[in-house]
Amino acid sequence: MSAAAALDTSPLDQAVHDLREHAPSWTATPLDERIALLERTLPRISEGAAAMVADASAAKGYAETSEWAAEDWITAPWALAQTITAYLHVLRRLAAGQEPLDPKSVRSHEGRTVVDVFPTLTSDRLLLNGFTAQVWTLPGTTREQVLDRAAGEYRGRAAEPTVSLVLGAGNVASITPLDILQKLYAEGEVVIAKMNPVNAYLRPHFEKVFAEYVDRGWVRFVDGGAAEGAYLTGHEDIDTIHVTGSERTHDAIVWGVDEQAEQRRAEDTPLNDKPFTSELGGVSPCIVTPGPWSDADFRFQAEHIVTSKLNNSGHNCIGTQLLVVPREWDGTEKLLAEVRKVLAELPPRPDYYPGAADRVAKVTAAHPQAEKLGIDDSCRVLVPEIEGMDDVMITDEVFASALGVVRLPGADAPHFLAAATEFANDKLPGTLGATLLVHPKTERTHSGAVADAIAALRYGTLGVNVWSAFGFLLGYTPWGAFPGNTRKDIGSGIGFVHNAFMLEDIEKTVVRAPFAPSPRGLFTGSPSLSPRPPFYVTNRTGLTTMKRLTDYTTSPSLTKLPPIFASALRG
Repeated sequence: MSAAAALDTSPLDQAVHDLREHAPSWTATPLDERIALLERTLPRISEGAAAMVADASAAKGYAETSEWAAEDWITAPWALAQTITAYLHVLRRLAAGQEPLDPKSVRSHEGRTVVDVFPTLTSDRLLLNGFTAQVWTLPGTTREQVLDRAAGEYRGRAAEPTVSLVLGAGNVASITPLDILQKLYAEGEVVIAKMNPVNAYLRPHFEKVFAEYVDRGWVRFVDGGAAEGAYLTGHEDIDTIHVTGSERTHDAIVWGVDEQAEQRRAEDTPLNDKPFTSELGGVSPCIVTPGPWSDADFRFQAEHIVTSKLNNSGHNCIGTQLLVVPREWDGTEKLLAEVRKVLAELPPRPDYYPGAADRVAKVTAAHPQAEKLGIDDSCRVLVPEIEGMDDVMITDEVFASALGVVRLPGADAPHFLAAATEFANDKLPGTLGATLLVHPKTERTHSGAVADAIAALRYGTLGVNVWSAFGFLLGYTPWGAFPGNTRKDIGSGIGFVHNAFMLEDIEKTVVRAPFAPSPRGLFTGSPSLSPRPPFYVTNRTGLTTMKRLTDYTTSPSLTKLPPIFASALRG
């Protein structure tokens, strides 16, 4: 009996049937009720946060009391609550008869129309002081078009009852629920979410958060692997699909896996031509601009770089895989020395995602000189110099705790940035996110070169002095690949999620943070009140800070702010 014949599809069919039956009632749900439903998710997130984190920590191989668990508070309950808060801000503006965007936030910059999307609330300015985000729109988009097209779901665009399939990711806990919110609130679609087998343990937590939506037939969760996913993608009552995963997953759905798959692709005759959005990863760089760095800068940015690698054991589609550094800069070896120290000092943790050991072994086989660092040296690999463009670290997403170093020419910032931009754009697969580190004095001295690099880098999210993954968390910052991919050449995917302002014509998001923490930022030219960020793997109080921040985000109160600041300042 074939696997397809053995598959019991009745639970899947029932879930899709329920959604199809109830989709018109979601389409007809008025704005005030949608807001009330969303408001009632926040206390459920708060009530279940500790249990959600405990399950995630156990699955990843460490205790819920470990400092590693700070990341689970960040990427599960806090990210979900933060994004819901962002949606509520926009929806409440609409309910009050206001435009979704403050017109003052839409302006011209470098010949483009950009939208200042963060900070938005007063609490943003207090809790993430010095952090900003802009959405750059496609060339030729006017200010009037940006204002007119935002939040079209609530401003006259005709809505049709639609059933969407979300194929959940197995790595970051909040990906699936955030994709559900995008479908429900930004696109007006009801959702069947197939959990990934790697983190299917999260399903009970998500069902509690979305309990009212489940009860009313607007959301359904199902389990299963590739067979269940394949069945659902081809289901006649599924209208649209969103997947977070790999390019291979997308191509299997669209073109098939048989001998005719490549012919279908060549002829652009897909097996599945349903509207399809996706977030598919790639090889993400961290570009280090030469400048007048102090010893403290080298240490702080080494902690930053290691965070962007070791967060979630490297199992992030946006994790830094390549450190792109200037060959002629005397700071390069100082930075690498600090990176080695941080990698060696951190406590052990396992690479838990399936296939990680094989992917790391492929890297070490190609690089006998690779350095194994840390107490448990099997999981932290540093390749100190990569030369050939056919290197596995350049061509393949490792999705584990391996970091490679690429040295490019450029004795000064302008020449290096030109080389690094060309390398990132033309040599690396994927366009999801990149990080650019640049000292404020360097940016002032070479403002044109830095501005040119920011404008030219073809990534959906560019983090300037902040890991680009931060854009995943804020809710106001659209998340997706740089536009231009097609189903024949999907790259890092098509479309944007986490788009609380419901913007259209998006090119990319540019997120910025202070180059140095408070109070040292005063002396580097990036003054702010922000201490070492709680998401840094070296933060000593990140766990406590994120627990308190999650509590505040789910139920804001001025009395909760001082304890957050007290914990954050000790980090």
